[in-house]
Amino acid sequence: MKLILLGAPGAGKGTQAEKICDKYGIPAISTGNIIRAALKNGTEMGLKAKSYMEAGQLVPDEVVIGIIKDRLVESDCENGFILDGFPRTIPQAEALESMGVAIDKVVDIEVPDEKITARMSGRRVCAKCGASYHLLYKLPKTAGICDACGGELVQRKDDAPETVQARLAEYHEMTEPLKDFYAKLGKLKIVHGQEEVADTTKLVFAALED
Repeated sequence: MKLILLGAPGAGKGTQAEKICDKYGIPAISTGNIIRAALKNGTEMGLKAKSYMEAGQLVPDEVVIGIIKDRLVESDCENGFILDGFPRTIPQAEALESMGVAIDKVVDIEVPDEKITARMSGRRVCAKCGASYHLLYKLPKTAGICDACGGELVQRKDDAPETVQARLAEYHEMTEPLKDFYAKLGKLKIVHGQEEVADTTKLVFAALED
C-alpha cells in the first residue's frame, strides 16, 4: 500500500502515520527525516541538499525528489510506504507521477484552522525538563509551573498563534491544491479529524480499507 498523508500543520498527521505503520508494517517517510539521513550518509543528493542549506537557501524540488527517489528503492518499501510531508506542491506531485510512483490512496486529515490554532497555541513546555502541558487538555497543578521539576512553563515560538496562522496560510496556498489534484486522479480520501486520536484513527483505517 503506497500512501500520501495530507493535512495542515497540527492536524495530527504524524500520529496517524505511526498508527498506519503499526497496522500495515510499512515505513513512514518524512521529508525532514530522510533529508537529515541523506546529509548524515553523505549521499550524492544529500551533498547537493547540504550545499543549499549551508547557503541558507531552500532545497530545490529536484534535489528533494532525488532524495525521495533514493529512499523509495530501499528494501523496506517493497510492500509500500507512507509519504508524510511530500509532496507539498503541485509541481512536486507531478514529479512524483513522472517518476512512475503508483500512489494507491491519498488521505487528507481535515481539522478547522481555529481548532488547530487553539490546539497548538495552548501548548506549554517546561523550560528546564521539557515536560509538555496544555491550557485546555493537560493543565499543571500550579499555573505556569511544571509538576515534575518546578520549572517555568513557556510557549515555544513555533506554537505562538501568529506563527501557527502563518503556517496555516502557507499550507492553504501551497499544499491544499493537492486535494483537487488527487481527487481528479480518483485517489483522494477525506477524513475529518476528531477530538480523540483513536476516533480519527478509526476513520483513517476505514478510508484505507474502502
